[in-house]
Amino acid sequence: MPINLWDYETGAHYPGDYDADLAELQERLAHLFVALHVHKRKAIIVCEGWDASGKGGAIQRLTARCDPRTFKVWPIAAPTDTEKAHHYLWRFWLRMPGAGEVAIFDRSWYGRVLVERVEGFAKEAEWRRAYDEINELEAQLCYDGATIVKLFFHVTQEEQDERFAKRLAHPWKRWKVTEEDLRNRGRRKDYLAAIRDMFDQTDTRWAPWTVIDGNNKKSARIAALTAVAEALTAAGPAEPPKVSPEMERLAQALLKRGD
Repeated sequence: MPINLWDYETGAHYPGDYDADLAELQERLAHLFVALHVHKRKAIIVCEGWDASGKGGAIQRLTARCDPRTFKVWPIAAPTDTEKAHHYLWRFWLRMPGAGEVAIFDRSWYGRVLVERVEGFAKEAEWRRAYDEINELEAQLCYDGATIVKLFFHVTQEEQDERFAKRLAHPWKRWKVTEEDLRNRGRRKDYLAAIRDMFDQTDTRWAPWTVIDGNNKKSARIAALTAVAEALTAAGPAEPPKVSPEMERLAQALLKRGD
Protein backbone atom coordinates (compact mmCIF):
# COMPACT_ATOMS: atom_id res chain seq x y z
CA MET A 1 0.00 0.00 0.00
CA PRO A 2 1.36 3.46 -0.86
CA ILE A 3 2.19 5.71 2.06
CA ASN A 4 -0.11 8.73 2.35
CA LEU A 5 0.96 11.47 4.74
CA TRP A 6 -2.65 12.62 5.12
CA ASP A 7 -3.20 9.47 7.19
CA TYR A 8 -0.78 10.82 9.80
CA GLU A 9 -2.26 14.19 10.69
CA THR A 10 -4.73 13.46 13.49
CA GLY A 11 -2.47 14.73 16.26
CA ALA A 12 -4.37 12.52 18.68
CA HIS A 13 -3.45 12.85 22.34
CA TYR A 14 -1.69 9.89 23.88
CA PRO A 15 -4.42 7.83 25.56
CA GLY A 16 -2.32 6.08 28.18
CA ASP A 17 -0.07 7.03 31.10
CA TYR A 18 2.64 8.81 29.13
CA ASP A 19 5.28 9.02 31.85
CA ALA A 20 4.90 5.39 32.91
CA ASP A 21 4.77 4.05 29.36
CA LEU A 22 7.74 6.17 28.29
CA ALA A 23 9.80 4.92 31.25
CA GLU A 24 8.91 1.31 30.42
CA LEU A 25 9.87 1.79 26.77
CA GLN A 26 13.16 3.46 27.70
CA GLU A 27 14.08 0.58 30.00
CA ARG A 28 13.18 -1.91 27.27
CA LEU A 29 15.33 -0.04 24.75
CA ALA A 30 18.26 0.15 27.18
CA HIS A 31 18.12 -3.65 27.51
CA LEU A 32 17.79 -4.11 23.74
CA PHE A 33 20.80 -1.87 23.07
CA VAL A 34 22.87 -3.91 25.53
CA ALA A 35 21.66 -7.18 24.02
CA LEU A 36 22.64 -5.92 20.58
CA HIS A 37 26.04 -4.86 21.95
CA VAL A 38 26.91 -8.12 23.68
CA HIS A 39 25.60 -10.29 20.84
CA LYS A 40 27.68 -8.25 18.35
CA ARG A 41 24.76 -7.21 16.17
CA LYS A 42 24.33 -3.80 14.56
CA ALA A 43 21.43 -1.44 13.93
CA ILE A 44 20.82 1.75 11.97
CA ILE A 45 18.04 4.15 12.94
CA VAL A 46 17.24 6.81 10.34
CA CYS A 47 15.22 9.84 11.48
CA GLU A 48 13.87 12.05 8.72
CA GLY A 49 11.03 14.55 8.68
CA TRP A 50 10.00 18.18 8.57
CA ASP A 51 11.84 20.86 10.52
CA ALA A 52 10.36 21.08 14.05
CA SER A 53 8.63 17.72 13.60
CA GLY A 54 10.05 16.24 16.80
CA LYS A 55 13.02 14.23 15.56
CA GLY A 56 15.41 15.64 18.15
CA GLY A 57 13.05 15.16 21.06
CA ALA A 58 12.39 11.56 20.04
CA ILE A 59 16.11 10.82 19.74
CA GLN A 60 16.75 12.32 23.18
CA ARG A 61 14.14 10.06 24.74
CA LEU A 62 15.21 7.06 22.69
CA THR A 63 18.73 7.22 24.11
CA ALA A 64 18.00 8.68 27.56
CA ARG A 65 18.55 5.45 29.51
CA CYS A 66 20.87 3.67 27.08
CA ASP A 67 24.51 3.00 27.87
CA PRO A 68 26.50 5.53 25.78
CA ARG A 69 28.89 2.76 24.78
CA THR A 70 26.13 1.10 22.77
CA PHE A 71 25.12 3.90 20.39
CA LYS A 72 26.26 6.95 18.45
CA VAL A 73 24.05 9.82 17.24
CA TRP A 74 25.06 11.43 13.96
CA PRO A 75 23.51 14.88 13.33
CA ILE A 76 23.84 15.38 9.59
CA ALA A 77 24.46 18.88 8.27
CA ALA A 78 25.51 20.21 4.86
CA PRO A 79 28.55 18.34 3.49
CA THR A 80 32.00 19.83 3.93
CA ASP A 81 34.31 20.58 1.02
CA THR A 82 36.15 17.32 1.70
CA GLU A 83 32.89 15.39 1.67
CA LYS A 84 31.77 17.09 -1.52
CA ALA A 85 34.93 15.79 -3.20
CA HIS A 86 33.64 12.22 -2.76
CA HIS A 87 30.50 10.36 -3.75
CA TYR A 88 27.65 11.67 -1.59
CA LEU A 89 27.30 8.33 0.23
CA TRP A 90 30.97 8.33 1.27
CA ARG A 91 30.45 10.35 4.44
CA PHE A 92 27.67 8.01 5.54
CA TRP A 93 29.74 4.89 5.00
CA LEU A 94 32.25 6.35 7.46
CA ARG A 95 29.50 6.55 10.10
CA MET A 96 28.01 3.08 9.70
CA PRO A 97 27.99 0.96 12.86
CA GLY A 98 30.31 -1.90 13.56
CA ALA A 99 29.36 -5.10 15.38
CA GLY A 100 27.64 -4.31 18.65
CA GLU A 101 26.75 -0.73 17.74
CA VAL A 102 23.65 1.34 17.03
CA ALA A 103 24.03 4.32 14.68
CA ILE A 104 21.27 6.93 14.90
CA PHE A 105 21.10 9.38 12.02
CA ASP A 106 19.39 12.74 12.61
CA ARG A 107 18.84 13.23 8.88
CA SER A 108 20.64 11.00 6.45
CA TRP A 109 21.47 10.04 2.87
CA TYR A 110 17.84 10.83 2.04
CA GLY A 111 18.89 14.45 1.83
CA ARG A 112 19.89 13.64 -1.74
CA VAL A 113 16.27 13.05 -2.79
CA LEU A 114 14.76 15.65 -0.48
CA VAL A 115 16.58 18.93 0.22
CA GLU A 116 19.19 18.46 -2.51
CA ARG A 117 16.48 17.74 -5.04
CA VAL A 118 14.15 20.56 -4.01
CA GLU A 119 16.82 23.20 -3.50
CA GLY A 120 18.71 22.31 -6.67
CA PHE A 121 21.91 21.13 -4.94
CA ALA A 122 21.76 17.92 -7.01
CA LYS A 123 21.08 17.66 -10.72
CA GLU A 124 17.94 15.81 -11.77
CA ALA A 125 19.96 12.89 -13.11
CA GLU A 126 21.79 12.68 -9.76
CA TRP A 127 18.76 12.58 -7.49
CA ARG A 128 16.87 10.22 -9.79
CA ARG A 129 19.83 7.83 -9.78
CA ALA A 130 20.00 8.09 -5.99
CA TYR A 131 16.90 5.94 -5.43
CA ASP A 132 18.71 2.86 -6.76
CA GLU A 133 21.92 3.84 -4.99
CA ILE A 134 20.11 4.17 -1.65
CA ASN A 135 18.23 0.90 -2.05
CA GLU A 136 21.45 -0.89 -2.90
CA LEU A 137 23.23 0.70 0.07
CA GLU A 138 20.51 -0.40 2.47
CA ALA A 139 20.35 -3.87 0.95
CA GLN A 140 24.10 -4.29 1.45
CA LEU A 141 23.80 -3.17 5.06
CA CYS A 142 20.88 -5.53 5.65
CA TYR A 143 22.69 -8.50 4.13
CA ASP A 144 25.68 -7.62 6.32
CA GLY A 145 23.47 -8.15 9.36
CA ALA A 146 22.26 -4.64 10.17
CA THR A 147 18.73 -3.95 11.33
CA ILE A 148 17.48 -0.79 9.60
CA VAL A 149 14.68 1.31 11.10
CA LYS A 150 13.54 4.32 9.05
CA LEU A 151 11.26 6.86 10.73
CA PHE A 152 9.67 9.86 9.03
CA PHE A 153 8.22 12.49 11.37
CA HIS A 154 5.29 14.32 9.82
CA VAL A 155 3.58 17.52 10.96
CA THR A 156 1.06 19.79 9.28
CA GLN A 157 1.99 23.26 8.09
CA GLU A 158 -0.10 24.77 10.89
CA GLU A 159 1.66 22.75 13.59
CA GLN A 160 5.07 23.51 12.15
CA ASP A 161 4.34 27.25 12.08
CA GLU A 162 3.20 27.16 15.70
CA ARG A 163 6.40 25.41 16.76
CA PHE A 164 8.56 27.84 14.81
CA ALA A 165 6.83 30.74 16.55
CA LYS A 166 7.33 29.19 19.99
CA ARG A 167 11.00 28.55 19.30
CA LEU A 168 11.61 32.07 18.07
CA ALA A 169 9.93 33.46 21.19
CA HIS A 170 12.10 31.34 23.51
CA PRO A 171 15.60 32.79 24.13
CA TRP A 172 17.17 29.34 24.56
CA LYS A 173 15.40 27.70 21.64
CA ARG A 174 15.46 30.32 18.89
CA TRP A 175 18.89 29.09 17.77
CA LYS A 176 17.14 25.96 16.48
CA VAL A 177 15.33 27.96 13.77
CA THR A 178 17.44 28.98 10.80
CA GLU A 179 16.76 31.14 7.78
CA GLU A 180 16.96 27.98 5.71
CA ASP A 181 14.15 26.44 7.79
CA LEU A 182 11.89 29.37 6.98
CA ARG A 183 12.80 29.33 3.30
CA ASN A 184 12.09 25.60 3.12
CA ARG A 185 8.68 26.25 4.65
CA GLY A 186 7.74 28.20 1.53
CA ARG A 187 8.40 25.19 -0.70
CA ARG A 188 6.20 22.70 1.09
CA LYS A 189 4.45 21.53 -2.09
CA ASP A 190 7.81 20.72 -3.66
CA TYR A 191 8.88 18.83 -0.56
CA LEU A 192 5.62 16.90 -0.46
CA ALA A 193 6.23 15.75 -4.03
CA ALA A 194 9.79 14.72 -3.15
CA ILE A 195 8.63 12.87 -0.03
CA ARG A 196 5.96 11.01 -2.01
CA ASP A 197 8.56 9.88 -4.56
CA MET A 198 10.95 8.90 -1.76
CA PHE A 199 8.34 6.63 -0.19
CA ASP A 200 7.36 5.13 -3.54
CA GLN A 201 10.96 4.36 -4.49
CA THR A 202 12.60 3.38 -1.19
CA ASP A 203 9.93 1.70 0.96
CA THR A 204 11.50 -1.74 0.60
CA ARG A 205 10.92 -5.05 2.35
CA TRP A 206 14.41 -4.93 3.88
CA ALA A 207 14.18 -1.28 4.95
CA PRO A 208 10.55 -0.10 5.14
CA TRP A 209 9.45 3.36 6.21
CA THR A 210 7.44 4.03 9.35
CA VAL A 211 5.62 7.38 9.38
CA ILE A 212 5.20 9.04 12.78
CA ASP A 213 2.29 11.42 13.30
CA GLY A 214 4.28 14.20 14.96
CA ASN A 215 1.41 16.59 15.57
CA ASN A 216 1.20 15.50 19.20
CA LYS A 217 4.66 15.23 20.72
CA LYS A 218 3.86 12.65 23.39
CA SER A 219 2.05 10.31 21.01
CA ALA A 220 4.85 10.71 18.49
CA ARG A 221 7.56 9.83 20.99
CA ILE A 222 5.77 6.71 22.14
CA ALA A 223 5.14 5.66 18.53
CA ALA A 224 8.77 6.24 17.51
CA LEU A 225 10.29 4.41 20.48
CA THR A 226 7.84 1.55 20.06
CA ALA A 227 8.76 1.17 16.38
CA VAL A 228 12.46 0.94 17.25
CA ALA A 229 11.87 -1.48 20.12
CA GLU A 230 9.70 -3.76 18.00
CA ALA A 231 12.23 -3.83 15.17
CA LEU A 232 15.16 -4.65 17.45
CA THR A 233 13.14 -7.31 19.27
CA ALA A 234 12.16 -8.96 15.99
CA ALA A 235 15.78 -8.97 14.83
CA GLY A 236 16.88 -10.75 18.06
CA PRO A 237 18.43 -12.20 20.07
CA ALA A 238 17.15 -9.88 22.79
CA GLU A 239 18.10 -11.74 25.95
CA PRO A 240 21.10 -10.95 28.18
CA PRO A 241 24.22 -13.11 27.75
CA LYS A 242 24.81 -16.07 30.01
CA VAL A 243 27.75 -16.00 32.39
CA SER A 244 30.50 -18.32 31.19
CA PRO A 245 31.66 -21.16 33.49
CA GLU A 246 35.09 -19.55 33.63
CA MET A 247 33.61 -16.26 34.82
CA GLU A 248 31.52 -18.05 37.44
CA ARG A 249 34.57 -19.87 38.82
CA LEU A 250 36.63 -16.67 38.89
CA ALA A 251 33.87 -14.68 40.57
CA GLN A 252 33.28 -17.36 43.17
CA ALA A 253 37.00 -17.58 43.94
CA LEU A 254 37.41 -13.81 44.27
CA LEU A 255 34.27 -13.38 46.37
CA LYS A 256 35.28 -16.26 48.61
CA ARG A 257 38.67 -14.61 49.25
CA GLY A 258 37.01 -11.24 49.80
CA ASP A 259 39.09 -9.49 47.08
